[in-house]
Amino acid sequence: MAEENGNNGGQPAGGAAQGAAAQPAPQNLGVLAQYVKDLSFESPGAPQSLRDRGTAPNINITINVEPGEVVNNEVEVELKVDAQAKVGENVLFAIELSYGGLFRLTNIPPEAVQPILRIECPRLLFPFARQILADASRNGGFPPLLIDPIDFLALYRQRLAQAQAAANPNPGQIA
Repeated sequence: MAEENGNNGGQPAGGAAQGAAAQPAPQNLGVLAQYVKDLSFESPGAPQSLRDRGTAPNINITINVEPGEVVNNEVEVELKVDAQAKVGENVLFAIELSYGGLFRLTNIPPEAVQPILRIECPRLLFPFARQILADASRNGGFPPLLIDPIDFLALYRQRLAQAQAAANPNPGQIA
C-alpha cells in the first residue's frame, strides 16, 4: 500500500506556485523597427564604367557595428557598410549604407548586453542590408553585389582583442 504524507511528495503545500514564482523572467531580444538611415550610391565614371572591362574589379568592403545607448530597455544599432569597386585607380561604384534597427532588450543580464548588441543585432540586420546593397549595385547598372555572410562573433572577438591590446601596450612589461 502506498504511503501518503499529505504534502505532495515532500513538496510544501503550494510548492508549484512557489516554484513558478522563483523562475527567472525569460530573456528576450525584440526587433521594433528596421530602416535605412543613409544610403549613397556613386558611379563617377558612368557611362564608360558600364562598358565591358575585361577584368574583374577589386571590391573592398568595410563593415562597422555601432550600438547606441540602452534607454528604457530600447536601443538603436547601426550596421554601416561601405563597398567600393575599382579597376586600377578608377572607381566603378561606391555604396555607403547605414542600416538601423531599434531593439527591445527584456531581462538581459548586464554582462550579456554588449555581445547581444554587437553580435545578435547585426546578425538580424545583415540579410536586409545585404539585399539593399545588391539592389543598389544592380540598379546602378552593375551586377548585384552579393556579400558573403559575416561572422559577427569573430568580429566581436577581434574587437575585444584590439581593445585589450590597446589597454596593455606592453604585455611583457611588469608595471
